[in-house]
Amino acid sequence: MLLICIGCSKEDNTSDTAQPQSMYFPPLTGNTWETTSITDLKWNQNAVQPLLDYLELKNSRSFIILVNGRIVLENYFNDHSATKNWYWASAGKTLTATVTGIAQQEELLNINNKVSQYLGNNWTSETLPKENLITCKHLLTMTSGLDDSTDDVEPANLIYKADAGTRWAYHNVYVKLQDVVETASKQNWSDYFNTKLRDKIGMNGTWIQLGVNSVYTSTTRSMARFGLLMLNKGKWENNTILNETYFNEATTTSQNINLGYGYLWWLNGKANYHLPQSQLTFQGSIIPTAPNDMFMALGKNDQKIYVIPSKKMVVIRMGDAADAENLALSDFDKVLWEKINALYQ
Repeated sequence: MLLICIGCSKEDNTSDTAQPQSMYFPPLTGNTWETTSITDLKWNQNAVQPLLDYLELKNSRSFIILVNGRIVLENYFNDHSATKNWYWASAGKTLTATVTGIAQQEELLNINNKVSQYLGNNWTSETLPKENLITCKHLLTMTSGLDDSTDDVEPANLIYKADAGTRWAYHNVYVKLQDVVETASKQNWSDYFNTKLRDKIGMNGTWIQLGVNSVYTSTTRSMARFGLLMLNKGKWENNTILNETYFNEATTTSQNINLGYGYLWWLNGKANYHLPQSQLTFQGSIIPTAPNDMFMALGKNDQKIYVIPSKKMVVIRMGDAADAENLALSDFDKVLWEKINALYQ
């Protein structure tokens, strides 16, 4: 395990007198990122090693905790490093949701418009009246009504299951929003994404095609930058990247079927929720050991962005599946949050 002893030294600090209560944003270029220590935060130093041991045991490659934008812990495991990229898996859905919001605020599209307004008719195999029920918002909220038994998004595989808005089902069809943005902006998806989001907050990374999925890869710090943007409701320093109205919509319950889902964001602390590949309703909070106000980007094999507004905290985990192959959620989240809680309780 490679341990960068954040909180033990000021090696990476730009200022030894940084005020932890103020919000910090790292420069857009370079490797400088201010830190704050476990001691400064009056957290429990004795809880650090059990957390790191658990992360290493559970096949993690990287882990970061930010408080007020400053790095508290930054750790790399299993030959990973701060300069290596790793895939976001479905945690990257939130990037698509964010860029869709940016395109809307630029008046290039409206999420309440039907998808066929941008992609043309017959982008599914549904009848035209049923296809025309599907709006961009339905793709953002996983309520398209399309058959979720396959991830393939070719028209032949986009088959009617229910009227749009009447059924929540985790489905890869959300990627059609990238096509919507391309059509509306008259730009390649990656170019628009890089210009409007990536470069404005100093991320690195690229989109790659893995089968039917468009997957983002980046360093762990780049994932942390995105988490920091969302902690600050779409603002980076004094620059509004995503307007607060859309941010609020994206991070609150978006429909009345799965209360734990916004616009491709998972929401903790709701009365009930659904899981991918299931039509069951589960009672209680998604991660009962975690703060109720937390919202999350969750990806296959335990890629995680946790954003906790009440604690001004962002937590990032990248790596391989903690146990067997995991989809968006697993028991790993519950135990991990028990270990994180021990830091400050």
